[in-house]
Amino acid sequence: MTGFAERIGGAPISWGVCEAPGWGLELPADRVLAEMGGLGLRATELGPTGYLGRTPADVRVTLDRHGMTLIGGFLPVPMHVATAADLAGAADAMDTLAAAGAEVVVLAARSGDGSYDHKVHLGDDEWKTLFATLDTLQEMARDRGLRPSLHPHVGTAVESREAVLRVLDGSDVPICLDTGHLLIGGMQPAELLELAASRITHVHLKDVDLEVSATVQDGSRAYIDGVRAGLYTPLGAGDVDIPGIVRALENTGYTGWYVLEQDCALALVPADGEGPIGDARRSLEFLTEVAR
Repeated sequence: MTGFAERIGGAPISWGVCEAPGWGLELPADRVLAEMGGLGLRATELGPTGYLGRTPADVRVTLDRHGMTLIGGFLPVPMHVATAADLAGAADAMDTLAAAGAEVVVLAARSGDGSYDHKVHLGDDEWKTLFATLDTLQEMARDRGLRPSLHPHVGTAVESREAVLRVLDGSDVPICLDTGHLLIGGMQPAELLELAASRITHVHLKDVDLEVSATVQDGSRAYIDGVRAGLYTPLGAGDVDIPGIVRALENTGYTGWYVLEQDCALALVPADGEGPIGDARRSLEFLTEVAR
């Protein structure tokens, strides 16, 4: 796997840093980036807007301080009901990403309230609005030199297998393959690879505990409660065939990033050297073995 190790990146969400309201305790950016760097990671996604700095210059200073580069950022937009204010906010976020040196903007079809704890069902008119908004967002991204990638995600309008298939049929948007969210939403990652390998331009690697996943899928447990109950495991410790997915991607000629992304939520500040860094270390060690 030529250049594989250089294409592995981190994400603040693996340290519990999330844009969703009421998610949990947020560790300081300097600690998170220092721990990423200590594991040998040299690139990261942005995290919530403002987390790494209020301005692009601030973001660059923060990254430079830790010897990190910026892969991109996650941008949830309520595409099915998008207002001018929503699009203006998305433009501001993309401006920040582009000015800070990002390559990718990872789009998600956000729910109305921004949480991930309920299903979002759209009517035909809302789907038309979503596709129109998605076209606009793609154009905005490319105008700024960013590569757009739509992320099927639990608690958004593009979560279920049916919704993913509708997006593949109704839009030409590139796709972010998230091994966890796809599985929880009801689509095997391998199926997306079979249907649309050429459209996969970004990858989030998660492993999943299927017993916990089933309770999120059937609605008996909210997504955030599933995360707190161990929905995501270190790579290799769950039920997802991570080696098979990585090898299949590489065989298709995929040359993009593999972002280690295990959503977690913190209630307390872990002691130095403890907490999320342990899971991230296990995941990175596993992925390194996969590449051999």
